[in-house]
Amino acid sequence: MNSFPPKEEIMVEKKLDDPFLDTPEDFYFAEKQIPKALTTMARVAQPEEGKAGFLHRQETQGQIERLEQVFELLGKAARDKSCEAIQWIIAEGEEIMEAYKGTVAPDAGLISSAQAVEHYEISRYGTQIAWAEQLGLKDAVPFLQANPADEEATDQKLTQYSPRPPQIPRAKKLPDHSAVI
Repeated sequence: MNSFPPKEEIMVEKKLDDPFLDTPEDFYFAEKQIPKALTTMARVAQPEEGKAGFLHRQETQGQIERLEQVFELLGKAARDKSCEAIQWIIAEGEEIMEAYKGTVAPDAGLISSAQAVEHYEISRYGTQIAWAEQLGLKDAVPFLQANPADEEATDQKLTQYSPRPPQIPRAKKLPDHSAVI
């Protein structure tokens, strides 16, 4: 006979504030990892003017400082927690750099990877803002709203530098060989 209480009785009730309190730790980790990855991508990117889309250290430092203010508002110490999603996105960028090293092909893939980082952050900050509003944590909202605005600006820069595919001439009409069968 099982002497343990039913699983339902030992489960700790989770509330919306639980993921809200955990998520800044993911952001904090991501904001500290991303500059390293983007700097590496910028070294590989061509042409020179395209490198600027990868480099936004000042914006990232501002984002980190705003996250630290959110931690302070929440009464928590600023700390990071490993974020597998951002690690995967960064690893994908590294794979692209390795696979296309020494060719002109990596730019489109690198920009795509960098934009995946930005889109991930934009979506996560959007969720965090909605949660802050639902939880009545209005003081945290302005700090959280500023970060996706930075991410959107970086995404636009990356789009501007995205290589355009060359114009491919239309194929000439092929002769009709259906009667040759």
